[in-house]
Amino acid sequence: MTEELLKIRKRLSEKLKKERFEHTVGVMYTAGALAMCYGEDMELALTAGLLHDCGKYCSAKDQITLCQNYGIELTASELMMPALVHAKLGAYLARHEYKIKNQAILDSITYHTTGRPGMTMLEKIIYIADYIEPNRRPIPGLDEIRGIVFRNIDRAVYLSAERTVQYLKDGGKSIDPMTISTCEYYKKSIAE
Repeated sequence: MTEELLKIRKRLSEKLKKERFEHTVGVMYTAGALAMCYGEDMELALTAGLLHDCGKYCSAKDQITLCQNYGIELTASELMMPALVHAKLGAYLARHEYKIKNQAILDSITYHTTGRPGMTMLEKIIYIADYIEPNRRPIPGLDEIRGIVFRNIDRAVYLSAERTVQYLKDGGKSIDPMTISTCEYYKKSIAE
């Protein structure tokens, strides 16, 4: 791990709650393994994985306030579902607090929660690493996704998006349109 990553890791260990930090480290290492598998730049994957939740150091209400203060535009869906806000805030903080200039890393942080149609390999890696990292509590379908992700990342992305949509529907919760678009896009992608 580079000196820069070690410094970021130390800062995050002091800023995030213990469980969030452990999740973050799990995502970082999972992203690194997926990068090796899919020929992606490992340093980019480790950095994006480490910073993907850097905006989750405070409450959802505080995250919204910070976005307003920083001029980060939030969609109606994000305001209705504050759990999504940390992604855009995280990309902003990665750029401004952690001095990350690489747009691929910033985009991976931005889309790690909802995904998006036509994601880059790095975006897919961070999206799915967040879903499957070893510290995740067991959820239906998780073992299946973990079993295929190193063979077919697009199928893993589709299955995780599908499970997320179903979970939110079953719970009577709102679903971000981008998550639905991600699910539909990757469903078509794996069918072709």
